[in-house]
Order: sequence, then C-alpha cells, then structure tokens
Amino acid sequence: MLYLASKSPRRRQLLAQLGYRFSCLDVDVPEVRAPSESPQEYVVRVALEKARAGLALRADEDPDAVVLGADTEVVLDDQVFGKPVDGRDAAAMLRRLSGRSHEVITSVWLVDAGREMHAVNRTQVRMAPLSPPQIEAYLACGEAFGKAGAYAIQGRAAAFVAHLSGSHSGVMGLPLHETAGLLSRFGIEPSDSSS
Repeated sequence: MLYLASKSPRRRQLLAQLGYRFSCLDVDVPEVRAPSESPQEYVVRVALEKARAGLALRADEDPDAVVLGADTEVVLDDQVFGKPVDGRDAAAMLRRLSGRSHEVITSVWLVDAGREMHAVNRTQVRMAPLSPPQIEAYLACGEAFGKAGAYAIQGRAAAFVAHLSGSHSGVMGLPLHETAGLLSRFGIEPSDSSS
C-alpha cells in the first residue's frame, strides 16, 4: 500500500489529483539545516527522513508499504526560508522576497523495505515588489503561516508571482511530474478512486 508521510493538506490534494489511492501518516522530523549542508542537500535529507520515519511506522503491520516523503523550502541568497514562526518572521520573509527572484526546492522520496528512490525539483520564482500594506493584508488573511517562505502560491499570493520557471505543483509542495515518474518506477499505478 502507498502511504504519504506528510501533514500537508496540499500534498494530499496533489497526490489525490494524480489518481493514487493512499493513506496518510503523521510523522515528526526535525527540520534543522546543518551548517555544512547546501540548501538542496538539506531538503533532500529532510524528505528522506520523513519517508523513512513513515516506513518505520508501517513496516511491521504492512511489509509491502511504500512511503512517499517530501520537503519544500524557499531559498534566497543561500538562506533557507522555512515556515515562519510568527507574524514578524513572516513579514521579514516577504520583505526579503519582494521584487526579487528566489528558488523553491522540493525533494520527493519513495521508500519501501528494499528500495529508496528520489527526485528533486528546482523552480525559479520572481516576486513582484510588495508594498507594506500588501504584506500586512496578506498576513491578516492567515495564509502565510505553515508555508515555506511565508506564502502559498495556490492562494492569494499567486497575485504576487511575476514570473515562474519550473513546476507550479513543486512550489505547492509536490512536483507532479517527478512524483508520477517515481511511482511508475516503483510499479505503482493510479487507481480509479483516491482517498
């Protein structure tokens, strides 16, 4: 059976959009970048740790478990912008991203008892200049919280994106092209219905 090791409703929605049947696992993995890690190494490691943690939860009960783990981070000037801790942090992130291009890196891992495969998606996003009132209004809607870089491209922040080069779904948290390719390599095909 396929499991998604994620608390993200966006990842659940995207995987369901592909037509796969899966169950969700709630895993807690520390998301702390090591001093020596590049942003991509960090994202790849965290996604793998999520997938392995999910497999550890299901391996005894389901020896055929296949677990998908993913991580997404916003990167500007080699700094990783994770989820904001509060409104001040979110505002600071949005001010830094305003009028500039940044990169969104998403890593996806599929693991089972004998295999581990992954893919990485890198997308360039250019934000329009954001005025203080725009940032304040966006924070007030609540959408910035729980999102890497303090914005949700699938929500109101879509109006801030001046240009995108890469995967829209990757910026949301699960690059569909790469994910479908991994699942196919594992021999997992879409179902008639998804959960």
